[in-house]
Amino acid sequence: MAAVWVLLAKTSFPAELIESSAEEGVRTISLPFEIAVDYIPRRDIEGDDEILRLTQGLPPEAPEFSVIIHRCQAMKTVIAQARRVAIENVPLLIQGESGTGKELFARAIHASSPRSRGPFIEVNCGAIPTELVESELFGHKKGAFTGATENKVGYLESANSGTLFLDEIGELPLTAQVKLLRALQERQVTRVGETKPKEVDFRVIAATNRILLDEVTEDRFREDLFHRLAVGVLNLPPLRERPNDLNLLIDHFLDRINADRKSAAGWQHKNLSPGARNLLNQHPWPGNIRELANTLCRAAIWSGGNTIGVDQIRQALFPVKRTLPGYDAILNRSLGNDLDIQEILAAVARHYLARAYEEAEGNKSAACKLVGLPNYQTFTNWMKKYGVKS
Repeated sequence: MAAVWVLLAKTSFPAELIESSAEEGVRTISLPFEIAVDYIPRRDIEGDDEILRLTQGLPPEAPEFSVIIHRCQAMKTVIAQARRVAIENVPLLIQGESGTGKELFARAIHASSPRSRGPFIEVNCGAIPTELVESELFGHKKGAFTGATENKVGYLESANSGTLFLDEIGELPLTAQVKLLRALQERQVTRVGETKPKEVDFRVIAATNRILLDEVTEDRFREDLFHRLAVGVLNLPPLRERPNDLNLLIDHFLDRINADRKSAAGWQHKNLSPGARNLLNQHPWPGNIRELANTLCRAAIWSGGNTIGVDQIRQALFPVKRTLPGYDAILNRSLGNDLDIQEILAAVARHYLARAYEEAEGNKSAACKLVGLPNYQTFTNWMKKYGVKS
């Protein structure tokens, strides 16, 4: 059992180790090394049955989805759902926090769909100036407004015979939502300044980091457009709910960083120290996969040698927001699906320890009172245990 406790305490679940003897009594011990262990995910029989059901009737291979790095049961299920909906010519809504890979899924679905030979037109709805939304989406006729010096084909028309990917659909103004709904219903587009509609045939995939039903309730998104888009729905899990995938993603991004920079002057092939890997495993990743990739890139830059250590990772990590997405629903998580109660408890502890330390302006005696710990030494031990930087 002693070996098991050492393994757990020096990897993803930091803990204070103690030993006892008749001669020395009870005392805290310090082990001057770190261990990195990749945990093998448990086999979920019910999950396997669900994936088998979803993939029945599909071709055995789906190479388009091979770029999505995963091994956890939750992602296997989502990918099985995506493969199933890819062959159907229906609108699709992809929901998930920023950085969870919504565009990656949209491209994989298009590539494995019957429309794969057609164009894939990506539109960032949040990046279009309000006054240009209709012109960009539907096109315009020369002279339709000041600055319209030539005819313009809109995004919807450009997606004809292919897929239109509307990213950040929740950012689309209500006035444009009305016209988009009509275009989707009638499969026709009327350019600004024209009266004669043009026939279009495309599949729409919309994505958002918002909860669109909440936006509908708050009258910020049209209910009829929501139901037009949400025929197929994919909900991508955040990285903090994919603990079995984290080490795979770390290795993938580190390999890519090394490959991209191998010809740069003075570049040394980077490896992660066990302590650095453990620190990455303990972070809740509010920015999801995008944050992980950028963090590793920064850490590689800070590291002058060939090993990325704990200090470089600490410098590369951003402070965790006080309110992480999903914390309000922490008691309503579904059981199974890689739920890890120890990581949930650790994330809560990190959140409140960091808040208390900040509000007490670094005074641990005051901070311990804010979180109900008996003394500053216990507070210090908890900070070390959960990787909270002082």
